[in-house]
Amino acid sequence: MTIRSSLYVGSVFHHRIRPHAHKLRYGVFWMLVDLEEVSTIAGKLRFFSHNRFNLTSFHDADHGNGSRVPLGVQIRELLQREGISSEIGRIDLLCMPRILGYGFNPLSVYFCYRSDGSLAVIIYEVHNTFGERHSYIIPCKPADCGRVEQRCAKAFFVSPFLDMDMHYSFRVDLPAETVSVTVRGDDQKGPLILASLAGSKQALDDKSLLRLMVSHPLMTVRVIAAIHWHALRMILKGFRLRRHVSAPRRLATVVSSADVV
Repeated sequence: MTIRSSLYVGSVFHHRIRPHAHKLRYGVFWMLVDLEEVSTIAGKLRFFSHNRFNLTSFHDADHGNGSRVPLGVQIRELLQREGISSEIGRIDLLCMPRILGYGFNPLSVYFCYRSDGSLAVIIYEVHNTFGERHSYIIPCKPADCGRVEQRCAKAFFVSPFLDMDMHYSFRVDLPAETVSVTVRGDDQKGPLILASLAGSKQALDDKSLLRLMVSHPLMTVRVIAAIHWHALRMILKGFRLRRHVSAPRRLATVVSSADVV
């Protein structure tokens, strides 16, 4: 069986616009994994495992509701509760794997396709450094192909440097030879923060994984370290800290199709 899943290698960029300018960029790589073939991939590759330790690994509990239930099952059940599961075929997840047992994904993106191959739903799963996660489920229009633009109100506390009264605008270039996701955060005064990820496709095989371990050593540890290092720099620049707001009880916020831009 040919592995359909792949790797994307690129970088993450953040630009805080107000009240002070602050920018960061770091190199990362992601897996775009078909949730139906995770175990197959683990069986074919020496340096990748499913739900157990390895050089790189994918753990179902790092996503969704945090359980060890297969993630594809979790997402289908979640969509079924929202009344949109009957048209879902393949589900691809763009995320960083665990590296030597440690993983952290500020943003994971699910691409949920209809049985005819068209895109039905995008799920933006956001993780914060308080150990919480929340997803935004946004249906796609039939004409969405290649690039998708979507919008939703903020419902989940991510950063102590940002208020809750915000909206997100998403611009996604769907996975092909490249992939990119841009998120703009706006408050009542306009654009406040811009964050993006972009990468180029590579084969998901042992050779690529070993090469990326050299070019991106301890990547997931470096990501969480960069978040805290830049938080300290922002405090020293005079950014105001906000009180933590607990995550919503609901696992996900669903954007009505009537509100899709």
